[in-house]
Amino acid sequence: MKSIFSACTFLLLFCSIQSNLAIASSVSYFDNHGRKDIQSGGVRMIPIKTSKGTFRVWTKRIGNNPAIKVLLLHGGPGITHEYLEGFDAYFPGAGIEYYYYDQLGSAYSDQPDVPELVNLSRYVEEVEQVRKALKLNPSNFYLYGQSWGAC
Repeated sequence: MKSIFSACTFLLLFCSIQSNLAIASSVSYFDNHGRKDIQSGGVRMIPIKTSKGTFRVWTKRIGNNPAIKVLLLHGGPGITHEYLEGFDAYFPGAGIEYYYYDQLGSAYSDQPDVPELVNLSRYVEEVEQVRKALKLNPSNFYLYGQSWGAC
């Protein structure tokens, strides 16, 4: 009887520890303590300086991982981040912090009617401004791009 009681106690203790470990890992991933974008659900409008003025681009952060941060760069120009939302099914489970981003002229970002702004070198500079604003650096930053976003 003592051995059954001891085995049950050990099993309950083991399950409790495993449960707490799972909660601790998810709390750290979803921990927004000290993040300035907590009230906006991770959304941040970033000012982008161009030769034609300053405009704002939309970004949205998901998760919290100081070691792995992925900026998702959509195709286009003019396409939105929405087709990349499939990453919601994988990245959180892998503990990867990632950012949706609508380039200037797309979806939630400003949409200036200035054709001169649609050129590759200007978009490269825009991505660099976004990278700096989000504090993504070589030690933790990965870029995922498709189509125009991979040029």
